[in-house]
Amino acid sequence: MIYLKTPEEIELMRKACALVSDTLGEIAKWVTPGVTTQKIDTVAREYIHDHGATAACLGYGGFPGAVCCEVNEVVVHGFPSNYQLREGDIIGTDVVVALDGFHGDMCYTFPVGEISQELYDLCRTTKESLYKGIEACKEGNRIGDIANAVQTYCEHRGYSVVREMCGHGIGKKMHESPEVPNYGRRGTGPIIRNGMCLAIEPMINLGSRNIVIERDGWTCRTRDRKPSAHYEHTVAVIDGKAQILTTFEPVYQVLQDRFI
Repeated sequence: MIYLKTPEEIELMRKACALVSDTLGEIAKWVTPGVTTQKIDTVAREYIHDHGATAACLGYGGFPGAVCCEVNEVVVHGFPSNYQLREGDIIGTDVVVALDGFHGDMCYTFPVGEISQELYDLCRTTKESLYKGIEACKEGNRIGDIANAVQTYCEHRGYSVVREMCGHGIGKKMHESPEVPNYGRRGTGPIIRNGMCLAIEPMINLGSRNIVIERDGWTCRTRDRKPSAHYEHTVAVIDGKAQILTTFEPVYQVLQDRFI
């Protein structure tokens, strides 16, 4: 069942989304060569806790971190570890905050130092496709319109779209109905209505769309080990159109002219 939020509930979600946005801004300060992904996780975990909230990923289904750390070919659900970031890497940091009974979900793929033009273009296209999906998130449209907007934008530029992982509804639970794929046909899927809150999150590969799940049961990477990028916003449908509840602005303030 799709749970439509009241205006009061959306206001509570705004607070969770503001905090997760600020958490990504704090993470941005630490994405440099030589820093471990475990350090990034610790920074996020402490920041969330210090602001009276819960890192929702930590312990979820046994997941060991507050941040899903997605380095290079890792698509989603990468464990924090002792891996030291290297010049030229990219790292997606997917974070969910629970505050006052509601959730905010967000991901940003960071460049580590100077990255290749190929990786820059992958990240830029993935982020642009997120906003294409959000533009299609209107009352009366269907979930397939969001999915198709993401898919066509990326595939027309030569990239592939991960099909096994998708966005989702969000609210009192981290994952609610409906699922929000990044591929599909226009005019299909559930109707978008006012009060619907969604986490829209394109996961786009440089090479093949095929993925594998590692032995840990969580880490999802590209089968061909080519890089993948991931960006995500939480949105609410208000007065007929999507309003973005999260923001990349705290990230941009840290990165300044280095953001993608």
